[in-house]
Amino acid sequence: MTHRFPIKEIARQACISTATVDRVLNKRPNVSPQTRNRVRAAIQELSAQEDQMSARGRRLFVDIVAEAPARFTNEIRTATEAVLPTIGSGVFRPRFTFHERFSDTDTVTMLRRIGKRGSHGVCLKVRDTPIVTDAVQQLVVAGIPVVTLVTDLPHAHRSNYIGLDNANAGRTAAYLLAKTVRTVGGTVLTTRSQTEFHGEAERYAHFCETLAISRPDLSVADFSGGAGLSSATTLTLAATLGAIHDPVAVYSMGGGNDAILKHLDERGYTDLTFIAHDLDSDNRSLLQKGRIDFLLNHDLQTDMRHVFHALAAHHGLAVTQSEFLNSDVQIITPFNIPA
Repeated sequence: MTHRFPIKEIARQACISTATVDRVLNKRPNVSPQTRNRVRAAIQELSAQEDQMSARGRRLFVDIVAEAPARFTNEIRTATEAVLPTIGSGVFRPRFTFHERFSDTDTVTMLRRIGKRGSHGVCLKVRDTPIVTDAVQQLVVAGIPVVTLVTDLPHAHRSNYIGLDNANAGRTAAYLLAKTVRTVGGTVLTTRSQTEFHGEAERYAHFCETLAISRPDLSVADFSGGAGLSSATTLTLAATLGAIHDPVAVYSMGGGNDAILKHLDERGYTDLTFIAHDLDSDNRSLLQKGRIDFLLNHDLQTDMRHVFHALAAHHGLAVTQSEFLNSDVQIITPFNIPA
């Protein structure tokens, strides 16, 4: 594998030893495919950052850790790479750790590893559980600033929450459904990727509260826990449909929408109002085909710009940021899809 970066730099970016990087670069045996992929990704990240590295400023290593399907973590990476050249307060070196499913134990292990090796800041999209909160507290005590992205950890001493106003998003979804569902009575299907994500829990709570006031004739049946992954989400949906017979709409907070629509089609439910979140590649296609009626989106590039400004402020390189840096809810239809 050809490269133009010192082994030490690649090792630091990939968070593995220099000896392991040397084995990968020289194509020696007894190295796992996952490790080879980590080295390859680290070199790609260093290459993407090279232009920014020519700028003057303090060098800051930032760890971005997210549990989400690849379609969303790809959007995080793309947004990060798009905004980095515009951040003039320092030279940021992002280190990405993405997993589609990440147990609490996995998350804590990763956070402890970050604390041990050091970091200038951590951006997290993880579950809100006591064990994770405790691990975040340890980072903060060690002097490492933590910001949360899209979903919050309200009991942790993180410096900022950055992302969608989830409560308002839930209210907006309820308003749209109340105005578009014309039947009297029926069941609205809702799904969250994980019940432990605080942001999705906020969406769900305010959605149910608002819908109960505006449309008391509609009930809610939840099929959460599929992590936004096709197979797991389909299983939870199938179990829920076995207990109801009158679905009229879907509010999908956690993704897996292609699989959801396919299963509903197979069951003969082809004319349901469908509201989803995030303009990733899958949802963009479904929106263009008219399968999603309304998409609730937020500007992820703005979010990532806020992440780096907030961390720069912690290090005295920018003005102090507000604790909550919420993004406006954008209602996207097939007729106003951003380029």
